[in-house]
Amino acid sequence: MQDSTALGDFLRTRRGRLKPEDVGVASYGQRRVPGLRREELAQLAGVSATYYTRLEQGQSTNASEAVIDSLARALDLNDDERAHLHDLARPAPAKRRRPTKFATVRPGTRQLIDAMGDVPAVVMGRRNEVLAWNRLGYLLLAGHYAFDAPDRIEDRPNLARMLFLDPHHRNLYVRWEEEALRAVASLRVVAGRHKDDRELAELIGELSMKSPEFAAMWSQHPVATCTSGTKYFQHPEVGDLTLEFEVLHLPGDSGHRVLMYSASPGGASEAALRLLRTRVSR
Repeated sequence: MQDSTALGDFLRTRRGRLKPEDVGVASYGQRRVPGLRREELAQLAGVSATYYTRLEQGQSTNASEAVIDSLARALDLNDDERAHLHDLARPAPAKRRRPTKFATVRPGTRQLIDAMGDVPAVVMGRRNEVLAWNRLGYLLLAGHYAFDAPDRIEDRPNLARMLFLDPHHRNLYVRWEEEALRAVASLRVVAGRHKDDRELAELIGELSMKSPEFAAMWSQHPVATCTSGTKYFQHPEVGDLTLEFEVLHLPGDSGHRVLMYSASPGGASEAALRLLRTRVSR
């Protein structure tokens, strides 16, 4: 996850999705690849073509905030993409490497999700590792795992790894590609903010090597914070469920999040979730 490489990749993918006619650029000559040429984007952003080329090739890593803002406007980036571009353009702080600590969930957070008996809930670390889940969250997402797996360093579940490498978990999603792209986009945001996270880099490397689908999606450089939306499940015990999800970020800089699911009142999904809930008391 070298800063210059990620920045260049991101700029190229976003430059490639712009059509000259969409931004008022007169097209000339045959284009070998889709999108704007470097010099065209540089002109739109108000920087020299030479400087932009150096930036995209990773030969310049000290772009000013004003230049990055100009590029974001020229590339027509959304809010998530704009923030990600600033993260990538900001050099990683020089830090002394420390041994990675085994992340744990705060007792109060565990108590909170356990009290949410009617709501499937999962506490995740910033790398999508599962720090804790309540019984309903466990039964919804990973009943084939041991319930206490999040407490063990040797086989702690990771939702991103499960999504791409665990066939049982993969089959849970009716719209798997949509879910997978959402996971990759979220990981891209985290990777941009935490360039010196060795465990995150190792996870991305593992998924890139073991899953061609992950590698293909990662190369597209999708970016999204993914804090709410709809997920479509085909659960092996209770059938189809359409659930809304919300992600709440916990206070502090740990990156811990609580993922929660709910069903529309009175519908088939609520009934299926209620049926799954009966297993909690067994």
